[in-house]
Amino acid sequence: MTTTRDPIRYQRLAPRPASDERLAGGAAPPVRNPGGPLDLDWVLAGRVNRSAAERRAETLPKRRTVKKEWQAAWLLRAITLIDLTTLAGDDTEGNVRRLCAKARRPVRADLLEALGASALPIHCAAACVYHAFVPAAVAELAGSGIPVAAVSAGFPAGLNPLPERIAEVRASVAAGAGEIDIVITRGHVLGGRWQALYDEIRAFREACGEAHLKAILGTGELATLTNVARASRVAMLAGADFIKTSTGKEAVNATLPVGLVMARAIRDYQERTGVAVGFKPAGGIRTAKGALDWMILMKEELGDAWLAPALFRLGASGLLTDIERQLEHFATGRYSAAYRHPMV
Repeated sequence: MTTTRDPIRYQRLAPRPASDERLAGGAAPPVRNPGGPLDLDWVLAGRVNRSAAERRAETLPKRRTVKKEWQAAWLLRAITLIDLTTLAGDDTEGNVRRLCAKARRPVRADLLEALGASALPIHCAAACVYHAFVPAAVAELAGSGIPVAAVSAGFPAGLNPLPERIAEVRASVAAGAGEIDIVITRGHVLGGRWQALYDEIRAFREACGEAHLKAILGTGELATLTNVARASRVAMLAGADFIKTSTGKEAVNATLPVGLVMARAIRDYQERTGVAVGFKPAGGIRTAKGALDWMILMKEELGDAWLAPALFRLGASGLLTDIERQLEHFATGRYSAAYRHPMV
């Protein structure tokens, strides 16, 4: 492949974290979130004006646009933020191994060369799989520095008995998962049972040990943005290292208004405790433009530190293919067929 364009200068153009860390795909949050006691006054103080949140979210993609070589640089950054995911009922060990190979080398070598990015450590942030496939994923990613994230705790409904869900978390950690994506009981939020929600997430946090905990709130099933704000606060107080929007199985998954509410809850928590908590939107993020919208939201609301995998992830499966197609268009001026960028 040849290109008439100058190679992109990724290190200069891409959004940078506040630290010296550059493309440390899969890096864990710099400080674990220890959580703290449940403060119901602070939790219940979380209220959201829905119309204002929707108006603000609608303006974000319009306020900041990324074009040409800057867009290519941002898209390379986006690849390093992806938790490359397969959560299908027909998953096999073969599919999981191929997914992990794609996480290691997410962009074709000839395309990276055309972009002048061959020397950059471009790889996905994590591979996200069901508990049953954790051993296969760990074996395939050995030596890469890319962690395996296991969905656990009765995913996706979260309605299994609590002891079984805790046991599943421990089993995933024992099998080698470095990150655990748990799903909360949405009924605790809908019923205002904040102590029960706190106790549940705290138990998962303890079961994780050294593995990092991402708490999936299932925001499409929480009824109101105020519930999203309060559930986010409880999850962080309980020790979640990341808060995550969705399982990807709900009728409504990650949306920018929900992301805005969760980002501001993270900011409030950091101001209160000094601890930075990560954020992961998941479900329905399938286009390069969608990924850029989420990155813009992070930059506007939380700053450049949340444009690194230590504090921001994109849960996705089909997104990578569209990003590759956009990168090839930048390099050659032509869109390629999706089959030229296979996922597995």
